[in-house]
Amino acid sequence: MSRPATPAWFDVGLDSGVRAALLRAGGLAVLALLAGAWLGMAPPVVLCPLLRFTGVPCPLCGGTTAFAALGAGSAGRALAANPVVVCGAVALACAPLPRARALGRRVARQLGGRALGWLVVGVLIASELWQLHRFGLLASS
Repeated sequence: MSRPATPAWFDVGLDSGVRAALLRAGGLAVLALLAGAWLGMAPPVVLCPLLRFTGVPCPLCGGTTAFAALGAGSAGRALAANPVVVCGAVALACAPLPRARALGRRVARQLGGRALGWLVVGVLIASELWQLHRFGLLASS
């Protein structure tokens, strides 16, 4: 089965991985702009069910805020809301790039499955501690 031909208006001589990364980054940028506009007009909403019902944030809390802050052009506010989500969005946009794919495979091969799992767990724990600090639930000395 052959792949459909690239439309002439889209064939600008880029590698398919670069084209996919640009499309993904463009899509994320449009969604961030829409989120920024929507949250700028709407009253603050709590989308996280854990935060809504228990008052304790999850490791991904602040993701919508970070996404909307990026859409509003405030990278600092986005990183303050949730650095894991911001880094994840950048990784998602770069995933189809050949060098990024090769780097991901090399890191996974060097770490191995179990170590990679522990790395993910460590990142989620660090993110949860950041959220607890951000919401003032960790006692500061």
